[in-house]
Amino acid sequence: MPITPTESIWMNGELVAWEDAKIHVLTHTLHYGTGVFEGVRAYETAQGPAVFRLTDHIERLHASARILMMDLPYSVEELVQATKDVVAASGLPSCYIRPIAYYGYGEMGLSTLPCTVDVAIACWPWGAYLGDDALTTGVRLKTSSWTRLDHNTMPPAAKTTGNYVNSTLAKVEALKAGYDEALMLNPQGMVSECTGENVFVARGGRFLSPPLSAGALEGITQDSVMTIAKDLGIECVLSDLARSDVYLAEEMFLCGTAAEVSAVNSVDDRPIPCPGPMTTAIATEYHKAIRGETDRYKDWVEHVR
Repeated sequence: MPITPTESIWMNGELVAWEDAKIHVLTHTLHYGTGVFEGVRAYETAQGPAVFRLTDHIERLHASARILMMDLPYSVEELVQATKDVVAASGLPSCYIRPIAYYGYGEMGLSTLPCTVDVAIACWPWGAYLGDDALTTGVRLKTSSWTRLDHNTMPPAAKTTGNYVNSTLAKVEALKAGYDEALMLNPQGMVSECTGENVFVARGGRFLSPPLSAGALEGITQDSVMTIAKDLGIECVLSDLARSDVYLAEEMFLCGTAAEVSAVNSVDDRPIPCPGPMTTAIATEYHKAIRGETDRYKDWVEHVR
């Protein structure tokens, strides 16, 4: 999806004009993929724009950096406020937000120990990642020929820029084959996640979702959805899933900050009922929660002003 420029981007402690937010071509992370980032969304509410689970996202950014032994020069609280400042400066009622920390210009070579750490936060308008009708008509999945990263190869618990080479290869393969998204298996052949979304599969009237041990990122939207499901009386657990579990799904959806809640209508050309009643119920409640319309989840919404 094309990016629409906004007023400014936060870089290393100050707001700079969008067109001036530049880095050197010899920036370390550009060459080695050693950055960490987050995907966050702000939504229009009755009290103005509010960021969904902002503190949780920034805490995960810090956790990813810790796994990489990257010392972020800004605290969680400072980056939460910086994010609010960026959204406020944009004037947008809702937007997608991209915080990123990366090793900057001045050092080259595989060791990151001498490198400086730079941090930037940008936002722009961005619709549903898998399409505005992804919940109602569903998306078509293809099991990827690319295997999801192993824990001792690249840490899937860290949301690092380099990890997404794996996802990009799978995504492009799926699109070129005529599908909407790729389903990724781990080295043991179990379901891990899609290229940027957690997976939920209904079997026996309950939802199963692969855990971190299967190579899935511990999703903030995943956690939100599981909380909502529990509150709706829908059983939802973290569990390993075989490929055959997906083919026999009673219903299925994907979730993530960018994709929100998106139903699945088929996997490898095997049809899945779409949208299922449990998926619809969860998605309906999720869309209320992200806009601050449910008192039960009001702590998930952090107002910009």
